[in-house]
Amino acid sequence: QVQVVQSGGGLVQAGGSLRLHCAVSGRTFSSYATAWFRQAPGNEREFVAAIKWNGAATVYADSVKGRFTISRGNAKDTTFLQMNNLKPEDTAVYYCATADNRNRNNPSRAPEGYAYWGQGTQVTVSS
Repeated sequence: QVQVVQSGGGLVQAGGSLRLHCAVSGRTFSSYATAWFRQAPGNEREFVAAIKWNGAATVYADSVKGRFTISRGNAKDTTFLQMNNLKPEDTAVYYCATADNRNRNNPSRAPEGYAYWGQGTQVTVSS
């Protein structure tokens, strides 16, 4: 089965930065559309950012636009989420998700657009 492995979470002060990494293995092609979602206690899961399989298109939630950057890594089937100017409201468990096809021209904002999910990584931003 396809595996999605995340790393890079942690605890930072407000205004600081973190970089999340997502590595996908176990599938035929090297890259598919990949997205980041997050969920805080008591809140619904929300979309954060997504990137097309070739990096040609990106989508961001309004709440993170200008602060977060999603990008493809140099290694095959890897994705990064650079998070700058972090705020306490960014505190959540962050999940990497990836598609299983290249049928879309642009990445989806909906969780239904992604077939495989990572284990989640905690990001905590203190004030």
